[in-house]
Amino acid sequence: MLGHVLAACSALEPERMIVVAPDDDHPVSRFARSLVLDVRIAKQETADGTASALLAAEDEIDGFPGDVLVVFGDTPLLTPASLQALRRERERSGANAALLAFETDQPTGYGRLVLSSQGTVERIVEERDATEAQRSIRLCVAGPMIADASTLLSAAHAVERNNAAGERYLTDLPAILHRAGMSCSLWIGAQDEALGANSRIELSEVERAFQHRARIRAMEGGATLEDPGSVRLSFDTQLEPDTTIGPHVSFGPGVRVRSGASILSFCDLEGCEIGPQARIGPHARIRPDTVIGRKARVGNYVEIKASRIGDGAKINHLAYVGDATVGPGANIGAGAITCNYDGARKHRTVIGAGALIGSNSCLVAPVRIGAGAYVGSGSVITRDIEADALGIARPRQEIRPGLARRFLSARKDGA
Repeated sequence: MLGHVLAACSALEPERMIVVAPDDDHPVSRFARSLVLDVRIAKQETADGTASALLAAEDEIDGFPGDVLVVFGDTPLLTPASLQALRRERERSGANAALLAFETDQPTGYGRLVLSSQGTVERIVEERDATEAQRSIRLCVAGPMIADASTLLSAAHAVERNNAAGERYLTDLPAILHRAGMSCSLWIGAQDEALGANSRIELSEVERAFQHRARIRAMEGGATLEDPGSVRLSFDTQLEPDTTIGPHVSFGPGVRVRSGASILSFCDLEGCEIGPQARIGPHARIRPDTVIGRKARVGNYVEIKASRIGDGAKINHLAYVGDATVGPGANIGAGAITCNYDGARKHRTVIGAGALIGSNSCLVAPVRIGAGAYVGSGSVITRDIEADALGIARPRQEIRPGLARRFLSARKDGA
């Protein structure tokens, strides 16, 4: 969730970004630094309210000559457009502060906005502290607010613990500004951007909203989702125009699908690139560090990991290809596998252009199969095969007439 928030804020190109966390080595701190190299961490040892969290960053904020934008880490659906609109609203109105709001017919759980006769925000009333009349207000606070550093810190210091939770709420700021003769304007945005996650149920609701937004964005960008509601996208999924995505496809992080490619139903992809006009699935699993070439074919119940699959190569069914390079036009038969792990290290398999790997073959890495080579079905290959050669490694077949009948009769008699 924090990653989504930091991405939205980064789009505004702020002079500095500050994340409030329990300590400098907290998982939140480490994660934030992994995304934003110059992020600063402010330490809040005791979680006693959002105003206290703001004051934990006072050393970073105090004396800053510009505006300070405050956002919450549990609202991952915020968009750069809304944050920019909030910034412009403060500039347009000339108010001392501005906050993001939304209107809803179901305001339960949100802080309500009480407006002054001038239309500015007089105060925010939290649900647990609201009267019956205030609970009927449809205008709610979304979270983000913006003000100059001096105004923000001065108001934060004036926040008291006069609420049901005994915490210092940042939502008290509009009332403090109003009593001091200052103003707080508002910009009304979309309700879904205010969705936060304070429980696993709410997290699932945020995920649902994100998936809907991501699917709409993908289709507006030219991708075809045959059953949009069944497709799961990641935050960074890239679907180029004229891609086709079948039902029940799941995209983990780091997937790019190039133009003209098709992902058939029930595929799972993560950390991979699917080339133009390639066809994947159904029921295929493409794991990280894999690149599938142009017009390649990967069929049902095929798993590929850390491999490069050449243009036009075919791996049509029931195969495992791991830590391998498969040349253009090569064909991997049903049940063939690359044996890439010896119990301690991973080893690489190289299959040349146009090579044919027969069904139920095992290629024991490290091994190289030359261009145009043919591996006989059922072979266990442990040595390199040169280009255009035939490699067979299996016991010689024996046929003993009548033995099957005698063998079965003996078993029945013994029973």
